[in-house]
Amino acid sequence: MIVGGGHNGLVAAAYLARAGQSVLVLERLGTTGGAAISTRPFAGIDARLSRYSYLVSLLPDKIVRDLGLDFAVRKRTVSSYTPAVRDGRPTGLLVAGEGTRESFAALTGGEREYAAWQRFYGMTQRVAERVFPTLTEPLPGRDALRERIDDADAWRMLFEEPLGVAVEENFTDDLVRGVVLTDALIGTFADAHDTSLLQNRCFLYHVIGGSTGDWDVPVGGMGALTDALAGAARAAGAEIRVRHEATRIETDGNAAEVTVRTPDGERVVAAGRVLVNASPQALAALLGDTPPPPAEGAQLKVNMLLTRLPRLRDRSVDPRQAFAGTFHIAEGYGQLADAYRDAATGRLPAAPPSEIYCHSLTDPSILGPDLAARGYQTLTLFGLHAPARLFAADNDAARAALLKATLAELDAHLEEPIADCLALDERGEPCIEAKTPLDLERDLRLPGGHIFHRDLAFPYADEGTGRWGVETAHANVLLCGAGAVRGGGVSGVPGHNAAMAALGE
Repeated sequence: MIVGGGHNGLVAAAYLARAGQSVLVLERLGTTGGAAISTRPFAGIDARLSRYSYLVSLLPDKIVRDLGLDFAVRKRTVSSYTPAVRDGRPTGLLVAGEGTRESFAALTGGEREYAAWQRFYGMTQRVAERVFPTLTEPLPGRDALRERIDDADAWRMLFEEPLGVAVEENFTDDLVRGVVLTDALIGTFADAHDTSLLQNRCFLYHVIGGSTGDWDVPVGGMGALTDALAGAARAAGAEIRVRHEATRIETDGNAAEVTVRTPDGERVVAAGRVLVNASPQALAALLGDTPPPPAEGAQLKVNMLLTRLPRLRDRSVDPRQAFAGTFHIAEGYGQLADAYRDAATGRLPAAPPSEIYCHSLTDPSILGPDLAARGYQTLTLFGLHAPARLFAADNDAARAALLKATLAELDAHLEEPIADCLALDERGEPCIEAKTPLDLERDLRLPGGHIFHRDLAFPYADEGTGRWGVETAHANVLLCGAGAVRGGGVSGVPGHNAAMAALGE
């Protein structure tokens, strides 16, 4: 039995059913997919957005091949664009293939930062090539992973010292430093010099995807992936029941009984093994175990539909270039530190950092034909340093205030306010929605709105992690959600690893 029909649960279901197991998937909501779904959030508008999770990097090709998924991704033509003002003049840093060197030179006045960029990301790619393949293998030990990486400087920078040390050692320009650091702060509330190395763990997962670190766009939106997974699971013989919520698991380590709330009432179902595609907090509640420490999400997620892309103050860059990759806003190194300090003291950041990308530039299939023909575009904004605690007193008021301040930071780099570009839904309302950590906790049961279910862990075995990083204190209960070791993001890795553990691989 698999509790939760998110993408990891579906991966596990497909693997287990293909191995000849009898598999039943229980999903609380009316559809599968969890946070990896596509929806039409704006009334009467034919735009199918990846509403929550929105980019794919950590999904191994192995899973796509093993399960025969009809699913594809596309590379973005631009890695990132970061607007800036230098000497009173609008400019920016464009990381986009052959033009990257020239953009660095124009911004920083020389070759040093570009050379440092090449060295640093050459190092991360070598680490990615060695670490990413291990994600679908039994957990390596710490020493074994260090040997596999075989680079003492890389190990020190990524696994032993706060990432801020490496950023400051390698780069001098504040804007460049900030661009590097942002990958350490996605859904993660930490300072560059946090001694817990939480920022290092987040950074590592953001630079190892696919053994390259590229962040790819799912063709058809994120729902295309979970629809393909559900189809693969069903084709292999798994049964999927929506609006079926597991409320209790009782186990003696050999057999389990799961209490299930259905539209027709409550019943108890027997299972030999239970895989839980939910947070560690939810797992503990189902089992009646002591819950782990509370988790806290730290992001603002905003979806928008535009009638056109806005014009930029930096006229050297076409908006279609700037928004095709990650568009960084208020993410200089000093700005990120200031925003962290604001939030840590209980205040909304004065200059909220965020990043935007335009899915429809790479994959226009998410727009209806009429919208695409008229030049409409989607924008996805992800705000940093917005911990759940800031919204506890009044979620609605804090959300509105943070959204206003975040869009003002974006407007500072535009020739026209972003509000002037927003499409209107059938009721005449602007096509924009914002989600705080508390909204995600309510809608998706993410503990504290934490998009990774809990703080990320380094991808090596530690005390109590088990062979695959999915084991629990109960021999026949496995954790197959993002809270497993090597979880987080849209990867399918915990689902694969829980299936391998269940099969005794």
